[in-house]
Amino acid sequence: MSIEFRVLRSILTILPAILATVAHAGPRARDLGVPFEGSPGPLNAITDVAGVTVGQVTLIEDLADGRKVRTGVTAILPRGRATITTPAFAGSFSLNGAGEMTGRAWIEESGMLDGPVLLTNTHSVGTVHQAAIEWRVKQGNPDSSGYWWSTPVVAETWDGELNDVNGFHVKPEHVFAAIDGAKPGPVDEGNVGGGTGMICHMFKCGIGTSSRKVDVNRHGYTVGSLVQANYGSRSSLRIAGVPVGLELPTRAQRGKQDRGDTGSIIIVIATDAPLLPHQLERLAKRAGMGLARMGSYAGNGSGDIFVAFSTANAEAMGGDRVLAAEFIDNDSLDALFEATVQSTEEAIVNSLVAARDMTGNAGNVAKALPHDVLQALLARYGRGGSTPR
Repeated sequence: MSIEFRVLRSILTILPAILATVAHAGPRARDLGVPFEGSPGPLNAITDVAGVTVGQVTLIEDLADGRKVRTGVTAILPRGRATITTPAFAGSFSLNGAGEMTGRAWIEESGMLDGPVLLTNTHSVGTVHQAAIEWRVKQGNPDSSGYWWSTPVVAETWDGELNDVNGFHVKPEHVFAAIDGAKPGPVDEGNVGGGTGMICHMFKCGIGTSSRKVDVNRHGYTVGSLVQANYGSRSSLRIAGVPVGLELPTRAQRGKQDRGDTGSIIIVIATDAPLLPHQLERLAKRAGMGLARMGSYAGNGSGDIFVAFSTANAEAMGGDRVLAAEFIDNDSLDALFEATVQSTEEAIVNSLVAARDMTGNAGNVAKALPHDVLQALLARYGRGGSTPR
């Protein structure tokens, strides 16, 4: 076999993966000229918080019997591989509880996030929960209990409009792959991972992320947000203060009617600022204000559940001795609160901008937010959008 042939065969083997990556790499909200407050980190992603890694498995398949698989798993590891043995201070908040995030009782009781945060569809929570425990057991020596006692954090939103949600297509191996594949660096957005089949404000939506850099008492910190967005009515949608939903009323489309602010959104907040659990709960609450900027009013049927964690204080996360932890005083938290609001808002817009049209189960269709129309609306309202930046 010639060298040239071997090279050609290698190129042809990896070409589909290259093309998939290129096809996915599209503009983000800032590239369309959407104006945001605050200064993002270099990646403008939750992975700007050092140590945080994200892995995603996307399941898209048309089955022989006509059913459509449009779902997946997203894994956020607070400390990368060190998440296996080192928990993180954490807090959580439920703005409206028509949804599920397992493990919240232990977060509230202990102030600890013990393991990864996993996002998926509503009917796959049980599978993902059990797989997360199985993954941890397989990693090595048990904890002091001898069992790797674990209450994983698994959160969901409903993708039953586009996905064959009762087909239970998420399997343990998908969970293992999402966790083991978690990495730093850029994070895929839109129709990926747990967000593959999600819809928000009557547009195709999914995973989105953003970050902010802040200065607190002459110390630089980062706040990052990652959302799995699947909420909201069309009429209430606001982007950068522009009433996009009123300008783009719902057109008749198969599979999804505007029934108000139903659906759900899961928001994960990460920071490297040294915060105690009650302070992280306060941070988690501010994610709801970023959601409100988008026009959500957390309707009765919406599951709006948030978790926040800090990667600081790793040395205070274990042992049987007296431990010491650093923390910022409450009077100095405002910059972190503001960064949470700003990064959450931008993460949601990124989830909309990155999404693409999708045809799913039973012929249901979700159209993406048209970029040119959004830019024209922003320009008309004097909010940018006329030229990408």
